[in-house]
Amino acid sequence: MIHPSAIISPEASLHPSVEVGPFSIIEDGVTMGAGCKVDAQAKVCRGVTMGENNSIGYGAVIGGDPQDLTFDPKTDSGVSIGNGNTFREYVSIHRSTVPQGQTVVGDENFMMATTHLAHDVIMGDHNVLANNAMVAGHVQMGSHIFMGGGAGYHQFIYVGDYSIIQGNGGATKDVPPYCIVHGINQLSGLNIVGLRRAKFGPELRKEIKAAYRTLFQGRESRAASLAIIARQKWSDEAMKLIDAVRLPSKKGILSR
Repeated sequence: MIHPSAIISPEASLHPSVEVGPFSIIEDGVTMGAGCKVDAQAKVCRGVTMGENNSIGYGAVIGGDPQDLTFDPKTDSGVSIGNGNTFREYVSIHRSTVPQGQTVVGDENFMMATTHLAHDVIMGDHNVLANNAMVAGHVQMGSHIFMGGGAGYHQFIYVGDYSIIQGNGGATKDVPPYCIVHGINQLSGLNIVGLRRAKFGPELRKEIKAAYRTLFQGRESRAASLAIIARQKWSDEAMKLIDAVRLPSKKGILSR
């Protein structure tokens, strides 16, 4: 299961079922659960812990130093990865800039070739990042998000569940749940197809549409729109969209 040319630290903890391809490197303190596979010439750096059934593609680097000019390489930080993730060729995920901090990847995410997660990103579950997608430092991503090829998220933003960003698009402000981003910082409506595929029922989709129209398509100010919203009762799913607008934000939130 371990190619003889692979270099594996005696201080790494690998489940007996882990496969490691030729010329790969596993550094000190790495922990890998059952069913993980590391392809040829990949590198898993110190401080990386991962659960079960993760696949690391050719030439990927997991846990490399942050691309931060102020970073001290002696900082004790790492990357925490859940279960069932796929990282294809040349994916890069960088460790936290904060002592004892973690860059976090949840479960069942699919990162296509050459995608990048910067330091201190927190990613949920079931996200898909197409080729060359880029996520900057300190971004918080929800779940069931799709990033088109070459798309990018600016640092310190929040990206809501079931959102989509167009290929080569970019966001420098928070992305509301369920929304589609095109170009740079432009919303183009709701991800209705994604909600339908996720088995959001007709009434629930209708409710989310109503909240979206009030928040983003009305002529009222943001404060007036929220006042209108407050007069009604909303489901937990619709409240995710409402709270994204209502609660404080470091970078502000995208609008049409």
